[in-house]
Amino acid sequence: MTLSAAKYVIIGAGIHGLSTAYHLAQQLKATGRGTGADVLVIDKAGIGAGASGIACGVVRNNYYQPAMRELMAHSVGVWESDPKAYSYHPVGYMQISAEVMHEQVGTIYEQQKLIGYESEFIEGTDDCQKYMMGLFDDWQAKGITSVLHEKRGGYANNTASLYGLAGKAEAEGVRIATGVEVKGFEYGSNSGSVTGVITNKGTIPCETVVVGAGPWVLKFWEMLDLPKAISVKGADGTVHDDVPMWKFWCLEEGTLGVDPDMHKTNDGRMPPVIHVDTDAPLYSDVDGSVITDKLWGLYYKPDFNFGGIQGGASPYKVDQDPDQIAIDPYGPDSPDFIVGDNFIHMWCSMLAHCQKRFEGKISAYKHKEKSGGLGCFTPDNFPVFDTFRENVYIIADSNHGYKMIGVGKLVAQELMGEKSKLLEPFRFERFAKGELHPTSNSPFPWS
Repeated sequence: MTLSAAKYVIIGAGIHGLSTAYHLAQQLKATGRGTGADVLVIDKAGIGAGASGIACGVVRNNYYQPAMRELMAHSVGVWESDPKAYSYHPVGYMQISAEVMHEQVGTIYEQQKLIGYESEFIEGTDDCQKYMMGLFDDWQAKGITSVLHEKRGGYANNTASLYGLAGKAEAEGVRIATGVEVKGFEYGSNSGSVTGVITNKGTIPCETVVVGAGPWVLKFWEMLDLPKAISVKGADGTVHDDVPMWKFWCLEEGTLGVDPDMHKTNDGRMPPVIHVDTDAPLYSDVDGSVITDKLWGLYYKPDFNFGGIQGGASPYKVDQDPDQIAIDPYGPDSPDFIVGDNFIHMWCSMLAHCQKRFEGKISAYKHKEKSGGLGCFTPDNFPVFDTFRENVYIIADSNHGYKMIGVGKLVAQELMGEKSKLLEPFRFERFAKGELHPTSNSPFPWS
């Protein structure tokens, strides 16, 4: 493919880049302002070669932050618009929690009702146990005092959904060029705007750039000479200077290689995605020793795409200079973040803590299944969607990425000049203004 000039160059053929390209092509055609041929997606490897292609695929609305909840409700609607093409399974989602999270989860439920997002809330140890036993007769998790059952949401098969999205984009005339690595940017002589994208295949003249590079965002942030450290105003009005703009967390996920059908509900149906946060002691399913007596969390689902029960546990922060892993957080020069025996032991014990059917199954763990990886996070762990250098739109998802398929649709609207109320709470200026998103008691930093 000849990399000729393009009005819009979108960097990254993952969920954000492809969704933006598809919806932008639609809007260009609908408004008579262009066609899909004006949109070029480039990726240094291929479609879904990065974080989106190994994502767990969970689609949920379970957020303590009102702005995130509304944005996710919008994204769930996009998933529901074409479940076949997006390989989407609308099985629902369950947040099962200990008392320390009871009040906050109740707040989520009340606000889900206000935006018309269907869910059911169960409170109290006995009622929660009864409700869960109604789904799984081997349910045995301890320390549970609330269950929020979202009737919408579920999960999608990662690679299949991305190729489905790419097919929809190409049907609109979008060009997708793989094996094209960005090396830098050209700028106008009298302004800071980008006039061309420098790649290993030559320079691509353009009018607008969209960066949808997931955990590689730091690489492009540095190419654009944007600040490595910023000032952040806290909720109490205190200004914190020299706060690193980016940090990394390691997201540990894996697959238990058993028949996915073993996790069906009592009535033989595919279950909702299960997410459990509890402060009950976690005992080893191997030798009965205490693994942790602190708050812990896991999520899991049956998935024929992964060939087993797939999910993960709460992440850990990577205490390393981001500059050392900015080049390629998934590549051969990055530190080895492949999940090890500690995660496998812990996660399989978590599964056994929740349901008896998983006891003694650690030997079935699939050691070579790729999932999880590094996530690149902002100072408050929530996304930034904004324009920089006059004509570069950055989608920095702060690892909320794959489920947010609807962000591309909203970004496309903004590129057409229509500001989005749903994206407004995620502007870069919120850090200086102190308009940060509230934090929850969850062991997951992004919930």
